[in-house]
Amino acid sequence: MDDVRRPRGGLEQQVLAALAGAAGPLTPAGVRERLDGELAYTTVMTVLARLAAKGVLTRIRTGRAYTYRPVGDEAELTARRMRRLLDDGGDRTAVLTRFVGALSPDDEQLLVALLTAAEADGAA
Repeated sequence: MDDVRRPRGGLEQQVLAALAGAAGPLTPAGVRERLDGELAYTTVMTVLARLAAKGVLTRIRTGRAYTYRPVGDEAELTARRMRRLLDDGGDRTAVLTRFVGALSPDDEQLLVALLTAAEADGAA
């Protein structure tokens, strides 16, 4: 087997994609099967446990085993990751300034519209 390293968070993304594409909750073995069985069962279990600890997955007791499912859709999961990164980033002003500075003009307009709508909802 080639010694190819995945990008940071790549394995978590693969596991999340496998769960998102499933009709319902999956066992670790089910996740492993959807990943073409290329990973050790214990590796899949470790990734699932970490994602559950991060609040990205829900762990459901099913008989003697556990099944896992995403907490929300892809947009919700991405928003949670963004929030966690912002919370862990230290200087919030610097992080947000750099984030906004890297947005496209269309994304800037969308962000302004969303903030305006949120402000109007809060005032109501």
